[in-house]
Amino acid sequence: MRTPRSIKENKEVKGSFRALRYIPRFFMEIWRTNRALFLSNLLCRLANAFVPVALLWVGKLIIDEIVLQVSMEDPDLSSLWIYVGVELLLALLSDLLSRAIGLTDGLLGDLYANASSIVIIQKTKDITISQLEDPEFYDKLERARQQTTSRVNLMSESLTQIENIISMISLIAGLIYFEPWLILLLVLSIIPSFINEIKFSSRRYSLARSWTAERRELDYLRYIGANDQTAREVKLFGISDFIAGRFRKVSDEYYRLNKALAVRQTSFGALFNMLGVLSYYGAYVLIILRVIGGVLTIGELTFLSGSFNRLRGNLQGFFLRFTRITERALYLKDYFDFIDLAVEDRSGNPLPVPDVIREGFRIQNVSFAYPGASQNVLSDVSFELNPGEKMAFVGQNGAGKTTLIKLILRFYEPTSGEITLEGVNINRYDREQYQRIFGVIFQDFFKYEFTVKENIAVGNIEELENTERIENAAERSLANEVIAEFESGLDQQLGRRFAQGKELSGGQWQKVALARAYMKDAQVLILDEPTAALDAKAEYEVFQRFIGLTKDKTSIIISHRFSTVRMADRILVLQEGRVVELGTHEELMQNKKLYAELFELQAAGYR
Repeated sequence: MRTPRSIKENKEVKGSFRALRYIPRFFMEIWRTNRALFLSNLLCRLANAFVPVALLWVGKLIIDEIVLQVSMEDPDLSSLWIYVGVELLLALLSDLLSRAIGLTDGLLGDLYANASSIVIIQKTKDITISQLEDPEFYDKLERARQQTTSRVNLMSESLTQIENIISMISLIAGLIYFEPWLILLLVLSIIPSFINEIKFSSRRYSLARSWTAERRELDYLRYIGANDQTAREVKLFGISDFIAGRFRKVSDEYYRLNKALAVRQTSFGALFNMLGVLSYYGAYVLIILRVIGGVLTIGELTFLSGSFNRLRGNLQGFFLRFTRITERALYLKDYFDFIDLAVEDRSGNPLPVPDVIREGFRIQNVSFAYPGASQNVLSDVSFELNPGEKMAFVGQNGAGKTTLIKLILRFYEPTSGEITLEGVNINRYDREQYQRIFGVIFQDFFKYEFTVKENIAVGNIEELENTERIENAAERSLANEVIAEFESGLDQQLGRRFAQGKELSGGQWQKVALARAYMKDAQVLILDEPTAALDAKAEYEVFQRFIGLTKDKTSIIISHRFSTVRMADRILVLQEGRVVELGTHEELMQNKKLYAELFELQAAGYR
């Protein structure tokens, strides 16, 4: 009766073999990377595959020739020196071919690693924010992203396997010609080890896959435990021991499982290898007896023993590589699964995005809950955002302000209700074209450790070389005051990661990031707490400029400072995901409801 464990092991082995179907597609990717290098590599391997049997055969001729000439009264060594010369040429050729293979392997591997990384980056561009924020999906991304080295090794091992097969065929032909029985002994010496390796390679993959999330946690703990960005808080709060303890707990558990697997694999491997050694020496004894019986010559003895030994080594290498190939093919499956992942897009046949906004946005009865969450973040939200209007979103933390912006930007789809632009559901527009009409700066904007010029141009990267536009954007956001402090100006490297880099204060980073929004000639500007790190005076100046510079443009502002909010044409007040007020500053103050309460509370702090 089959036990659950044996059923599981059988499934794992079958899974390993099924993963091999990805190898042809993998080689097509390598072929497209650089055809000339790929062909050169294959030709060198093809030539190198026949060198071992040629060397053994010439070695046989040399031994037999020596035995013959020793028995003669007047030896003729001319043939012997020819054989020696041929062997020397073969040895030199083998070295040259091996070096050429190593060179093309390295170059092709580098090119493929670069190409596959670009594919992953470009694929990620098409992935929605909702997918990226899903932990299960992110695990897939991590496996695809982190296995670049594994895929490069798979390429080299797969090509070596092809070379090995050709070499083994030539050696097997020699054994069959002289002693066919040696093939049977050879199979007996190899097969058990092969089965053992296949079984444990599947288990190693299963363990690594099931621990993807935990390994991400270990990477994260390494990062926060030894990083200049987190060092201040880690030291101040004294949490180094806590981080180390948590790392130790997770890593020790992974080590324990990995150790148990490694010990079992090594133990079984040693047992099966003993069988292989006994088979080899059985074959050796058979060859010696055939020589003593006069059936084989001394030269044939050296050829057969050398061929058997090399073939056994080749077969061991073949099966070991095969298990590594099947294991890495499982990781290859993760890569292609990610590349083939369907992108969530409900646009069908997308409509062109309007060049000019004439009717504006309509948010109609929109509700939203994050995937896996039982409670709505937004409930039955309805309002209009008119062309050229400047609207502020106000509410306490967790009211749903940023989530509402994410829905307008199509980072997420509403759970119910709809958002329209020019009377058309925004899902009908091409996602990429639709998102281009927005210039957005979030509170948690990313600090790119590029040059100042590149940091600002991120807002419209096609204008990277348009210095005039970049300088104009910097002036609008007050980032020009930051740039004026640098000798290198726009070419100053930012951040501490790279040489000559300068770290900025929070307020300086926000001015640089704000300049990105001005890089686009966007129809709609969205500022989600973009000035949180600025002092009150600087923020007021930034928003005064913003209001002046966004004339006739639609814009949304989120800010906790009501002195800024009151500049908006209308103010939308959210509470627990619902719209509770909508109107001008004066109208809302007269209502004496939540907005007026929050305004008075903040104003009291300045009195």
